[in-house]
Amino acid sequence: MSVYEEYRKKLTTPEKAVSIVKSGDWVDYGSFTGQPVALDKALAQRKEELLDVKIRSVTAVKMHEVVKVDPEAKHFVYNNWHFSGLDRKLHDQGLCWHIPILYNELPSYYRRFLEVDVAMIPVTPMDEKGFFNFGPQVSHTRAICEKAKKIILEVNPKIPRCLGGREETIHISEVDYVVETEWDLPEVPPAPPSETDLKIANYILPELVDGSCIQLGIGGMPNALGGIIAQSDLKDLGVHTEMMTESFVDMVESGVVTGARKTLDRYKLTYTFCLGSKKAYDFLDNNPRCAAYPVDYCNNPGNIAKNDNAIAINNCVEVDLFGQVCSESSGTRNISGTGGQVDFNLGAYHSKGGKAF
Repeated sequence: MSVYEEYRKKLTTPEKAVSIVKSGDWVDYGSFTGQPVALDKALAQRKEELLDVKIRSVTAVKMHEVVKVDPEAKHFVYNNWHFSGLDRKLHDQGLCWHIPILYNELPSYYRRFLEVDVAMIPVTPMDEKGFFNFGPQVSHTRAICEKAKKIILEVNPKIPRCLGGREETIHISEVDYVVETEWDLPEVPPAPPSETDLKIANYILPELVDGSCIQLGIGGMPNALGGIIAQSDLKDLGVHTEMMTESFVDMVESGVVTGARKTLDRYKLTYTFCLGSKKAYDFLDNNPRCAAYPVDYCNNPGNIAKNDNAIAINNCVEVDLFGQVCSESSGTRNISGTGGQVDFNLGAYHSKGGKAF
């Protein structure tokens, strides 16, 4: 059987695909821009048939239909590994539950401990070899699929094909159902920098040297610094980051990023997910300059430290007079989760010439 024949055999409607979900199942929705739309809608329509279906996702930027239709969370229980602003608001309303993690360990949680009854993963169209690409969120997606009893792919031609790295694809022989749909990837415009952000960024810029390997977190200050770096006279910068942002696109286009002095993934922009603008998604599409890796590789402090002059730049929520930094909560209110900040701070500390801000 050819891969195209197998594809046609597994192609179905969203409604038929989600019919395999049973009460009490654990259903994984993927992460960031790679979370199902058509399948989510079809599953929400089965509300009255189901109880205690437990959803897992990461950083939703669009409210899921299963949450909308079930304000008492009796039928669908929405859990999240790392909050977005939307997830945080849902948590405040009792509609989203945070699962504490250390992000670089997430693939191992699936492989060693977790059960996945159904995985619903958006992907690019299949290539001639029978492979689908996960798009701009390699993260822990492959680990989800390895543990899933059933896999449903939501094929979307608007998802950019993001080259690896590794673990960025899945083969038609590994999946149970395929549905076809089309929707625009959610965009998160860069946070506009404040005067304070710009002032902090200008304090940090002199600490960078030619050949520095940059990680930028989310927020106004990292974005401000990315813009300033793009206009600087620095040379041969590298990129090893958790999150690919529009700032890195600007840095590449200005010529300051070449990756020539990296010792790990030389010449490559290494990342595990992208959550940004169409400009960033278009930049990643079929771009051999970029390498998407699973988070246990990308966020591994030992890997981060292999590049000399690793520079980690992140925002925090609070800092006290003893230098203790809080980046995940405000009082008892959860803000986000334990993402890459701790990994990149540690990796930069152990990097020869590295610095963390």
